[in-house]
Amino acid sequence: MLFGKIDYLNLLPFHIFLKCYPLQNAVKKSIEYKKGVPSKLCKDLYYARVDAAVISSVESRRSKYKTLDFGICSKKGVKSVLVRKNSPKRLDPASMSSNMLSKILSLDGEVIIGDNALKAYLKDGKDAFYDMGEVWNAKTGLPFVFGRFAYIKNKSGYKKLVKEFLKHKIKIPRYIIENYAATRGVKSSDIKWYLNFISYKMGIKEKKSLKKFLNEAKKFNFDPK
Repeated sequence: MLFGKIDYLNLLPFHIFLKCYPLQNAVKKSIEYKKGVPSKLCKDLYYARVDAAVISSVESRRSKYKTLDFGICSKKGVKSVLVRKNSPKRLDPASMSSNMLSKILSLDGEVIIGDNALKAYLKDGKDAFYDMGEVWNAKTGLPFVFGRFAYIKNKSGYKKLVKEFLKHKIKIPRYIIENYAATRGVKSSDIKWYLNFISYKMGIKEKKSLKKFLNEAKKFNFDPK
């Protein structure tokens, strides 16, 4: 198993789970080595530098990938996938899904995602941004799936891993929260608050939303094979 890790707070519970999950030490070390932003992991999986990753949902449609019912989802607002109001239009090279969503929602401005977006939201306040999860929900009545677990081999191992993760509510030790707070420049209390907006189980509504999003993406000539 060679898993690619998105190095954002939105997957912190999964990272904690992986540390406790019975994987070989070599596999755990490789996860720390094979980490990066969503767009990097999309490329790593496409070129088989990893055999599984949580990748941008717009990329997960490629026929070469198999997917599991695990994603980075938000019911409404997500606080870390934003478009800054009254700013020059600029896409974020770290995320294909967020860039596509800004086009679908006709939101002009700077796209910001991940930990940097959360820091900006906490610093500048909600009125400075469009929260794309919130805008999508207002338009469709559906949650949004920003990323999805995809793999190209080792099906049984990843299926078991994801099943176990989704069965449990992960408790994050205080020292880990404090360490992330120090390295990411976000208060511990804000990390705990933020994680309440993230969910991982892809149910009927999440799948319906993803299908709608991918159909909309086709209008922008995005139709991966």
